[in-house]
Amino acid sequence: MEAERRGVVRGRRRVLGVAVGALALAGAVALPGQGAFAEGGRGPAAASWKADAADGFASVDALGQNGTYGGRDGRTVTVRTLADLEKYATAPEPYVIVVAAAITMDPKGKEIKVASDKTIVGSGTSGQIVGGGFFLGQGVHNVILRNLTIRDSYEGTWNDKEHDWDAIQMDGAHHVWIDHNDLRHMADGLIDSRKDTTFLTVSWNRLQQNNKSFGIGWTENTTADITIHHNWFRESEQRNPSADNIAHAHLYNNYLQDDPGTDINSSYGNYARGNTRMVLENSYFQGFKNPVIKDGTATLVQRGNVFANTSGRNESGGTAFDPKAYYSYSLDPADRVPSIVSTGSGPASAIGATG
Repeated sequence: MEAERRGVVRGRRRVLGVAVGALALAGAVALPGQGAFAEGGRGPAAASWKADAADGFASVDALGQNGTYGGRDGRTVTVRTLADLEKYATAPEPYVIVVAAAITMDPKGKEIKVASDKTIVGSGTSGQIVGGGFFLGQGVHNVILRNLTIRDSYEGTWNDKEHDWDAIQMDGAHHVWIDHNDLRHMADGLIDSRKDTTFLTVSWNRLQQNNKSFGIGWTENTTADITIHHNWFRESEQRNPSADNIAHAHLYNNYLQDDPGTDINSSYGNYARGNTRMVLENSYFQGFKNPVIKDGTATLVQRGNVFANTSGRNESGGTAFDPKAYYSYSLDPADRVPSIVSTGSGPASAIGATG
């Protein structure tokens, strides 16, 4: 999946000794409740977040699953230890699991194998997973991963081939909602959506300070349906995202930002590969090299995007699909995306509040 396989110009690969000082890592402020969206909708009020369900392709009824609502039909439990998090995340029953502390994975790189019908949500801005992440295997479904900071499994090698330590890895899962998280500084990817994982929505996340942010594919099939909206890709070299053999990839209102003068230079932004059909709408690209690229076999339709100080390849071609044939959505104006997404993405104090 790396850029060099396609001849795309590589960014520098210096190892980060310290966090980029300009990155906003603290999480978003409390925002209006879902159903009364301001600026496109930022997240639920404290009284309503448990009832939230996914939008986009994760909301579509398919494969015997009616949308994505996680563990809302089960008990709510609060965890502060790795043992308790793993106990409830792997249980067969539905749970809403509120992470109320910084939990360090042991051993480093551990990925908890999440079972179906789970919501794992950070309590305000306090829920953190340090040095590891989550794995959703074949057939796992109806999972929400929300309002968490997942960080720091990095082992000192920028293009690490030894440690497959992701923040979130999915192999053949379906109906998954990844929302309002801060994902950064991992040994491998931030999100890997693999092996026909489908009916996935990735929204309002911060993906930053990493070599490979978001890879989609690892399959010969062209079956996956994925929605990616209102995410902030910042200081990420590649896979922002890279989508290989995706039946329907709908990207809108994302903010891709490459800061000048830092140790991380972008190699490419959005990438449609193989047989992917991609619709890319009202996103904002700032300072990115090769902001939008496609294979000769992929189709990519662009509408309403803004490119500021970008360079290199910016491509489109072919016909894709109409996202509104599958679900309803509304677009924020592209010129307002930097403000809306930088303010509204990442963990929010209202989400996961149990008081």
